[in-house]
Amino acid sequence: MSGRERGNAAPSRIAYEAARIMTEQGEPDFDRARRKAAARIGVLDRRSWPSNEAIQEAVATQRRLFVDGAQARDLRRLRRDALAAMRSFKAFSPHLIGPVLHGSGHAEQGVQLCLYAERPEDVVFALMDQHIPWHERERSFRYSDGARRTHPALRFLAGGTPIELVVLPRHALRNPPLDPVTERPARGVDSAELERLMSGGDDQ
Repeated sequence: MSGRERGNAAPSRIAYEAARIMTEQGEPDFDRARRKAAARIGVLDRRSWPSNEAIQEAVATQRRLFVDGAQARDLRRLRRDALAAMRSFKAFSPHLIGPVLHGSGHAEQGVQLCLYAERPEDVVFALMDQHIPWHERERSFRYSDGARRTHPALRFLAGGTPIELVVLPRHALRNPPLDPVTERPARGVDSAELERLMSGGDDQ
């Protein structure tokens, strides 16, 4: 194989190895997994390193092809739990984002939903009305204008599945924050789109 061919193959090889590190070792950080993979393969030129999105796709592929049935069932269950939560908070235009949407999620990560509300307290009141205990934290997101904004994130357990509700202002439906992996607007999918995804047999 020529040097040019090896260079062209390097991103795919590193993405595959990084995905294996994330899948088998439970490494959650893309950059750490990428650096470990590059070191193992011996590729020091960062220009040959894959993007977060390429690694995420490799993780999803490995889970789909190589993981055991239990992990595939976990993903289906996570998507079902996501759909149930979206139905419970349908007044806030919920959208599924993150690893569960992309097929790389696992049970410990849980489900991440974006909810859109005039005031964060409206979502808090909805949790109280449903007698759901929660913990509050914050999530920081970057937007297409370069600004970084912090939003409340309300976390609770639903049948053992961690559910995180990131509460965004209503106008963010038109201008959602950027996905930290793809660096494109994290529009996610609504409940109808998630149902179609699941019924199409892609939740594996």
